[in-house]
Amino acid sequence: MRIRATVAAVSGALALSAFVVPAAQAADSGASHRIDYVKYFAQHASSGKTALAAASAPVGDLDASFSNFKIAKAIKVGTTNKVSTTVTYTMTYGADVDIASDNFVTIPMIYHGSEDTPDSVQGSDLPAVCKVVSAGTASCKGSIDIYPKTSDADLKLRNSYAGTWHGAAIAVDFDSEHSSLQTGFAATLVQRNSTLTVNAAPEPVKKGATVTVTGKLARANWEDHLYHGYTGQSVQLQFRKKDSSTYTTLKTLKTDSTGNLKTTTKATVDGYYRFSFAGTSTTPAVNAAGDFVDVQ
Repeated sequence: MRIRATVAAVSGALALSAFVVPAAQAADSGASHRIDYVKYFAQHASSGKTALAAASAPVGDLDASFSNFKIAKAIKVGTTNKVSTTVTYTMTYGADVDIASDNFVTIPMIYHGSEDTPDSVQGSDLPAVCKVVSAGTASCKGSIDIYPKTSDADLKLRNSYAGTWHGAAIAVDFDSEHSSLQTGFAATLVQRNSTLTVNAAPEPVKKGATVTVTGKLARANWEDHLYHGYTGQSVQLQFRKKDSSTYTTLKTLKTDSTGNLKTTTKATVDGYYRFSFAGTSTTPAVNAAGDFVDVQ
């Protein structure tokens, strides 16, 4: 069953159209659903009724508030595939709010930038699922669904958006046309996914001879949907012996202007070479798969 409802925003200046669809249809209609909530968020922020202070109080005329917002510490987003992460939170609501109604939804969101004027908001394909734990209190579970290759202007990711985002949640009662938005919840890092390669040569190599190790550190570009070299980054060359599970750092070097790496070391025993990148706030840590070298 598909439900379409139009809800007036708190200021009465903007209408919100929310589409609640089964999971099979989410791929087609999820973007429209989320765009409406992006506009809704923006309308609350510009309504002038209440400033969006850090999780201090909900904005709106629905007796609902949120707490215990939990989300992954980091979300790695590439260039093409949808990325989803689970969000849980507690919703407290008044006696006149029927959370079991088909005309009630709550949804988690994350936003980048200030609470008053966020430059990007990401939400969910479908409303959160809430279970009553006591009178007026429900435990809710939803998701943040990010589409890096979306054509929708409101949902496009810019490279400058990588880094810290904050949580938010909304609740809407379509019957009463009342709603509540609360911001400033737990932070998460939305990061440009990274890749790291390694190649150690020659293979095999004589003991004491020089091993040349090359590779490349790259990260997702959300604007052209390709991976480009990550320049000027410190990367460790690591080695583990054939029968060991532990890598030891041999040296630290930096990527060049195209993200490439090249260094040398002396062959001592059979083992695996890899590069290791510790990550930044905008780009996740990554280890190259070890490349085995047979020392003869």
